[in-house]
Amino acid sequence: MVKVRDDHLSQDGRVDIDAWIQSLADQVELKDEDQIRAACDLAQKFESEAIANHQQWNANISSLQIAMEMTQVLAELHMDQASLVAAIIYRPVREGRLSLFQVERQFGEEISNLIDGVLKMAAITQVQTASKQKVLGQSEAQVEHMRKMLVAMIDDVRVALIKLAERTSIIRAVKEATPEQRLKVAREVFDIYAPLAHRLGIGQIKWELEDLSFRYLEPEAYKKIATLLDEKRLDRQEYVGKVVETLKTAIEGAGIECDIQGRAKHIYSIWRKMRRKNIEFSEVYDIRAVRILVPEVKDCYAALGITHTFWKHIPQEFDDYVANPKENGYRSLHTAVIGPEGKALEVQIRTHEMHDDAELGVCAHWLYKGTDVSGKDNGYEEKISWLRQVLEWHDELGDVSEFVGQLREDSTPDRIYVFTPDGHVVDLQPNSTPVDFAYRVHTEIGHRCRGAKVNGRIVPLTHALQTGEKIEILTSRDARPSRDWLNFDNGYITTSRSKAKIANWFKNQDRDQNISDGKGILEPELRRIGFTNIDVQQIAKDLNINSIDDLYAAVGAGTVRTTQVLNHAHKQLEPEEQLDDQLTLLPTHPVKAVSGDDVYIHGVGKLMTSLATCCHPVPGDPIVGYITQGRGISIHQADCGNLLNLKRNQAKRITDVSWGKAPEKLYPVELAIKAYDRKGLLKDITLALANEGVNIIAMNTLSQEDGTADFLVTIEIDSLNHLGKMLNKLQQLPNVMDVRRHNQ
Repeated sequence: MVKVRDDHLSQDGRVDIDAWIQSLADQVELKDEDQIRAACDLAQKFESEAIANHQQWNANISSLQIAMEMTQVLAELHMDQASLVAAIIYRPVREGRLSLFQVERQFGEEISNLIDGVLKMAAITQVQTASKQKVLGQSEAQVEHMRKMLVAMIDDVRVALIKLAERTSIIRAVKEATPEQRLKVAREVFDIYAPLAHRLGIGQIKWELEDLSFRYLEPEAYKKIATLLDEKRLDRQEYVGKVVETLKTAIEGAGIECDIQGRAKHIYSIWRKMRRKNIEFSEVYDIRAVRILVPEVKDCYAALGITHTFWKHIPQEFDDYVANPKENGYRSLHTAVIGPEGKALEVQIRTHEMHDDAELGVCAHWLYKGTDVSGKDNGYEEKISWLRQVLEWHDELGDVSEFVGQLREDSTPDRIYVFTPDGHVVDLQPNSTPVDFAYRVHTEIGHRCRGAKVNGRIVPLTHALQTGEKIEILTSRDARPSRDWLNFDNGYITTSRSKAKIANWFKNQDRDQNISDGKGILEPELRRIGFTNIDVQQIAKDLNINSIDDLYAAVGAGTVRTTQVLNHAHKQLEPEEQLDDQLTLLPTHPVKAVSGDDVYIHGVGKLMTSLATCCHPVPGDPIVGYITQGRGISIHQADCGNLLNLKRNQAKRITDVSWGKAPEKLYPVELAIKAYDRKGLLKDITLALANEGVNIIAMNTLSQEDGTADFLVTIEIDSLNHLGKMLNKLQQLPNVMDVRRHNQ
């Protein structure tokens, strides 16, 4: 907001509309300046009324300045005048001070429709709120709003761009808002609008939205990285300047026109790479970076060769997004080299056209301006095609609660590229499986998938695909999806899109079959994890489901996840508070949560704790503490038999405890495995655990006369989710009949 607040303020502190319109005309073609001025006057009038009536969204944030900021963002994206006018008067309409009827009467139907489309995008925020609250069923009205919003985006992407401009302006301004408003806006921007900007290929907005939302969501991490960058900024600028001079001389000496600039790495991008690769700041190779712009594609590869003649490239740090563009149409060559003074340096090489696509995305390809998309300007069609795919996905599922996950999943920067038997390229997210590939190609191919070949060899359906592989899906008319595919822990699928299609298939099957299948899934899972005496009717009620049969049907159809049921089962096992007893024994100062602890003690500070060997609790289990004499607090499972005896005889020694936010230790748990005995069975069990990085503490085996074998295996895990994954892995081994947690 710097330009609006500083460059165009008159002497009395009011915005100088005429000066601002003149600066706008220097950026974009204004067909009717009077219309822009009329929109500003109207927005200014309504803001004055809001100030007089104390009805502003925030006393420190001017709606008029936000509107003008939105307009400037759109001007930088080279938007048309209708979009600019819609941006100026959007806030008064949103705040209920101006009706769409008035807008249409004064400014025309086109502008009224644009504002109406932006208002409908509020459905996204409703979806986000619902997903945070874990609401299972969405109202028909909300689903219809989401569908209309998507249709509006497909018909006219200006709707999405105006909304992106509005959120960009708001998150720039929220530093003047309350902490609660800052967090709310930052979470919405990070979850929804930054991924949407990425998916539409608008790099300049995407990076700003990510950095600003990250600043409020993770202030300590943001400040730490910003400080490290500031400390090195001057040295980095001098270093990059020398690199630019060296490359420019060499490339122009080869007869190639070029424009070379230093590029600052975005703070969120640095943090994400550090987290993703588990590396330190000093190991991020593209802190120092240059971008080379050349006229043609052949010049990109020539410039790459020149760069590699100067400096040795770093292995595994080269990406050719020219030959294999990202799904959002992004094209560029990326390489990392050991530059002068032995310092790592990233070099991006692209044509001027590719650069416009990267910065402006869909804005560089306007169909309604008459752009010919039959040739080079097909980026617009690619992005609109994605929006149509999302609409298709939504129509199939009928539940919009996973829309946020779909946006962010599809915005991941890394993709893999595989081939169909006919040689067509299909892009997938990393670690995708043959089942994901089948559903990506066509829904029916996914439903009928019974096997897969990779490069001519049959592979398991859990095989993780790699770039360059050729995939052939083996189908059968009688084949059908497996319910095992719906569980991500089983490894058959990795994408929400695949899961939605599978869940929709089961949803359309007979209810009786769904009830039977759901019961067959849920009851064994509760027994495996060690949950007994669970009130399933209460779980159904907690999930807003009418009956136990309805719950089984929902699980069988895949619309309710097993983990959701297990989470509610946990709550039933939580012990009742015994505050009166505790007050007589323990100090009463507030709860103190010590960072890094595995267990928090309610009502006291940091005490020595140990895990009870009788029940081996692990993170995720409901737990209770028992105050020992001289050995701190012993942690038991809430339903531990020994603890129940202690409650009856020594109730005053029982205290509430809970798991910390990020346990750093591993916890022992005993598994009971029953299988038909065979040669190599023990080896397969230990190998399956070793492949998952699980440590085996102890193992006992007993062969039975009926040809079966029982195993008691004690392993170390870090959470209850980890336990569930290990149970699934072992259950898939040949000859294994049953795997469950052993209750002593």
